Amino acid sequence: MSLSKLIGARGDEGQSKRERRKEARPGELLDAALDLFVEKGFAATRAEEVAARAGVSKGTLFLYFPSKEELFKAVVRENISGRFQEWNHEFETFEGSSADMVRYCMKVWWERVGATRASGITKLMISEARNFPDLAAFYQREVIQPGQDLIRRILQRGVDKGEFQVLDMDYALFSITAPMVFLIMMKHSMGACMPQDYPLDPERYIASQAETLLNGFSTRADNENDKRRGKK
Repeated sequence: MSLSKLIGARGDEGQSKRERRKEARPGELLDAALDLFVEKGFAATRAEEVAARAGVSKGTLFLYFPSKEELFKAVVRENISGRFQEWNHEFETFEGSSADMVRYCMKVWWERVGATRASGITKLMISEARNFPDLAAFYQREVIQPGQDLIRRILQRGVDKGEFQVLDMDYALFSITAPMVFLIMMKHSMGACMPQDYPLDPERYIASQAETLLNGFSTRADNENDKRRGKK
């Protein structure tokens, strides 16, 4: 190979590396931001810390995300709210019973969110929402509301198929979300400084909560209760 071609090849290789590096930067910044937001909270995390952890300058960070608030929103979309299209598609194509869907929903939520770093976002919002009402409104709009809409669809599917009896759909939603939020809070509070198997085993906890809820929703359980009352 001639010297000119060798230099050209090296130049192309260097350009390719720079292009790959540029393309990788948003993802690296989001990863770094997620780590720091979970470790320190929103208020205590500084933009220059995120940039330093990602290995770029503060100016580069602001090229992609004009403010810390926009960076946080991008983290939430990347890790949670951007996945609702996928989750709704799974709902629409699910072929099992509605009880199986509830079990699947709770199990998969833990595997894809609860057991990951992204679960720390929930604790962050609970602890800091009052100080950042705009972020709280964003989280309500892009995470909480779509999540509740999906759970409502799951429960309504059970009602429509005659599998569930739900007396108050608006509040039945929280029967599913509340145990999961509790598990996250334990993970990021007491669980963070206790032995790995304390205080809860997530898989056993989720399975227990799911069966308790399903017994309450089940039309068969309601029929059994009616029979018992008739015997008295």
